[in-house]
Amino acid sequence: MPEKKMLIVDSDVARKIDENRGDMSISHFINFLIDSQLKQDVTAGNGGHVTKEEFYQFEHGIRELLRNFLEFFLSYGLELGKQPADSELDKLNQKLQVLHVSAKNKSS
Repeated sequence: MPEKKMLIVDSDVARKIDENRGDMSISHFINFLIDSQLKQDVTAGNGGHVTKEEFYQFEHGIRELLRNFLEFFLSYGLELGKQPADSELDKLNQKLQVLHVSAKNKSS
């Protein structure tokens, strides 16, 4: 049998415990609250939200991925000997330049 100790708390705290513990014993309820709080502190981090810096890193990664994707398809199409229409090539090239410039600006 576990050793028993006495815990002295304010009457308001004792009243809150009694009002909220339901069918649980006082000891089990306090133990439950402590365990819940400790688990919440460890897993909460920042409440499931991302910071501005994390978002910018994600945005930079996505832009870099898109730029690499466009570069791949441009070079793949050119290797196959297909000559894209000049307007298509200009549009893709322009998008590529915009992504490259914005990626550099974000990293600075």
